[in-house]
Amino acid sequence: MDDIISQNLTELIKNIKQKKISSEDVTKSFVKRAEKSKTLNCYITEDFESAVNKAKEFDNKPNFKCKLPGVPLAVKDLFCTNGVKTTAGSKILSNFVPTYESTVTQNLWNEGAILLGKLNCDEFAMGSSNETSFFGNVQSPIDKNLVPGGSSGGSAAALASNITPVTIGTDTGGSIRQPASFTGTVGLKPTYGSCSRYGIVAFASSLDQAGPMAKNVKDCALLQEIISSHDLKDSTSINFERKNYSELLTNDIKGKKIGIPKEYRIDNMPKEIDNLWQKGINIIKEAGGEIVDISLPNTNYALPAYYIVAPAEASSNLARYDGVKYGFRSIGENLIDMYEKTRSAGFGNEVKRRIMIGTYVLSSGYYDAYYLKAQKVRRLIKSDFDEVYKKVDAILTPSTPSSAFKIGEKTDDPVSMYLNDIFTVPVNLAGLPAISIPAGTDSKGYPLGLQIIGKAFDEQNILNIAYSMEKQINFKNKINDWWI
Repeated sequence: MDDIISQNLTELIKNIKQKKISSEDVTKSFVKRAEKSKTLNCYITEDFESAVNKAKEFDNKPNFKCKLPGVPLAVKDLFCTNGVKTTAGSKILSNFVPTYESTVTQNLWNEGAILLGKLNCDEFAMGSSNETSFFGNVQSPIDKNLVPGGSSGGSAAALASNITPVTIGTDTGGSIRQPASFTGTVGLKPTYGSCSRYGIVAFASSLDQAGPMAKNVKDCALLQEIISSHDLKDSTSINFERKNYSELLTNDIKGKKIGIPKEYRIDNMPKEIDNLWQKGINIIKEAGGEIVDISLPNTNYALPAYYIVAPAEASSNLARYDGVKYGFRSIGENLIDMYEKTRSAGFGNEVKRRIMIGTYVLSSGYYDAYYLKAQKVRRLIKSDFDEVYKKVDAILTPSTPSSAFKIGEKTDDPVSMYLNDIFTVPVNLAGLPAISIPAGTDSKGYPLGLQIIGKAFDEQNILNIAYSMEKQINFKNKINDWWI
């Protein structure tokens, strides 16, 4: 069936359960599409033959009680997959094959999903454009000259180009929501501790969170209820009552109070972004929601605080990559020389930059001045959110300060690249859930997204608001298959 790849997750599940299509049909359709889409450079590792075999096995002995019965999907190459290469987009892990499975991906396989392969990403999730990957940059299916966003750029591009029906990414400072905004897809960053970090290659341990990426809000809700679980193998995993988010979805948001933070109206913000924000405000009003002006006074300090905390944690996490236990190793004259050559050759420039920043802010004499102060600012940012949530149920902001930029446009200007996360970073510092939904396009036809931020563990509320807005916006992604 030629229309299989255009079906969303909910449709695929329904048709597989009703035996209108088989898992093998679906898997072969996405494999065929992926093989025609190599120009996009979405995949680092393909597992197509195994996927087709597993689909045949499912069809021979189907289990329709599963939430993802025989559904094939690809995942970001930051999730460890047992027996399948996991690189984190880095040379230093280019030959690493895990002997264990991440909890999040295991949850998917437990519900009947089938792995298509591992998707490209910025090296160790450090980037906003998917240009720092050792395996080359990903091209956006929107336009060959555009970045798909990052670090989950391969996931976003694969989803938008219909070479996976849904996918999962990780979000440390906006790495799900920003690429979702750039590619006209839906991306949810859950509450910190909602999804286990076990088996995810670490960037910044107090900020990293896995999350779903999908074509619509309902698919995103279904994926979230599957991947979210309490996990004793992860000390940061939180034990709370998880909901059947997709079954509880409603577009009734009457009486909901939605906050509009004045600090997010940044200087020189494009008129198109401001107009999009106003469009979202009008949609909420029409749906019966109440708009409340709010203030998050410490927002301006979020980005500098993030770019102290995140590199500090990265420098600590990446210390394990020394060429001794696993991964790439250079030949050295002695142990120290081997360490230095391995890390010099194995890490890319952006990763080295962040390791150096992180090591500096943690060093003696600078720890109090930088890292400790950044953590205090982080506490103030969270307190801002706690205070406004006494008045409102959720917050509406743009997802990004612009549409997707061109490949190579910001590679020589890291500060300009970092500014891309200005609307998303505060959420990670506060550990809150947030979702980006496609809400319109700019003058060139490139997608723009709106972000809905919720209270901790209140994913259902922001999913409902997003679901209501999605129906009113009725966004249609314009993909012309230029790469085929």
